[in-house]
Amino acid sequence: MHISRDATEIAARQRSTSKPKVPTAPPKKRGRPKKGEVREQVPTRLQKQLSQTVEQALSELPRLCEKGTKTDSKGHWHFWVGWKAHIDWTDGGLPVNVVMTSAAIHDSQVAIPLAKRTAQRVTSLYDLMDSAYDAKEIKQVSRELGHVPIIDPNRRPANSIPLEPASVLRFRERSVAERGNSRLKDEFGCRNLRVRGHAKAHLHVMLGVLALFADQLLKPLTG
Repeated sequence: MHISRDATEIAARQRSTSKPKVPTAPPKKRGRPKKGEVREQVPTRLQKQLSQTVEQALSELPRLCEKGTKTDSKGHWHFWVGWKAHIDWTDGGLPVNVVMTSAAIHDSQVAIPLAKRTAQRVTSLYDLMDSAYDAKEIKQVSRELGHVPIIDPNRRPANSIPLEPASVLRFRERSVAERGNSRLKDEFGCRNLRVRGHAKAHLHVMLGVLALFADQLLKPLTG
């Protein structure tokens, strides 16, 4: 079984929240360190998540209403104000895990806690993700969970290795995530929210997810 991971925009009916001012860190020294000088290495969020529990990782993710940008499968840019719904989908189009964050957060920042929690709920063999998730930490966690990560390689490095033919065929199953995201917004009310604030918006989205799950679950019986 495959798990198809993707994020979709959730537009809000409110202005973006002003971020609290964070004290700026002193600029880093350029060039090589002097002999005997030890420079502090600040771990990235993905590096921290490797040793964090799911609850710890999720608690550090922002949930403010913010401006977001995202490219679709055709390479077109989308701009909106609101949040992102990060969703794991099964082959049958069932949403088995949902995390809602600020729109400004990158898709990759939610992949690790999402993968860990999904593994507690369902048994899967392959993790299908687009190039936004092409990070060694995400691949490491996927393998530690006993899965095979199939991630569309980021084209930026000139030496990026394309997917093998067998992986390309499996990666096509990921279209279930795009269809599910479209259904969630077009058929279950998540495209035009009438509420404000993360708590109410999250409740609205989860009700849509629950209705979609029930509808999709009944399809094999009624189809």
